[in-house]
Amino acid sequence: MIWDETEITVRFNEVDAYQIAWHGHYVSWMEIGRLALARRFGLDPFQLTELGYLGPVVQLELKYLRPARFNDTLTIRTTLEPSDAATLIFINDIIARDGSRLASGRLVHALTDLDGTLQLRLPESVSERLARMQQWASGQKQ
Repeated sequence: MIWDETEITVRFNEVDAYQIAWHGHYVSWMEIGRLALARRFGLDPFQLTELGYLGPVVQLELKYLRPARFNDTLTIRTTLEPSDAATLIFINDIIARDGSRLASGRLVHALTDLDGTLQLRLPESVSERLARMQQWASGQKQ
């Protein structure tokens, strides 16, 4: 499995009274990783909307393993999980500079048209971009 990597630094406003990164920011960091990967294949929210579709989040899983702290440099690793449904499933790991995993997560985006009608099959315009992303994520040559 191939991972897209995005580096961030924990900002002062992201830590809480316990001097660790507030748990809600991990979701934002996962989103940073998802956007970076999706953009590479023409599937970020703006690109998807231009194709006539939306990708609302329908499921979010997040497991916290170790805390991040102010000024830590983190790597957000993101890849795509294959799916037979009209969904985009992103897997994330949040990694500390020492290589330890701080959190892992999974985001599921359903595909709808611009009116919110759930798509049961992937439209060709999305399917071909998703196929390229899946091929990349599996490590196959494009």
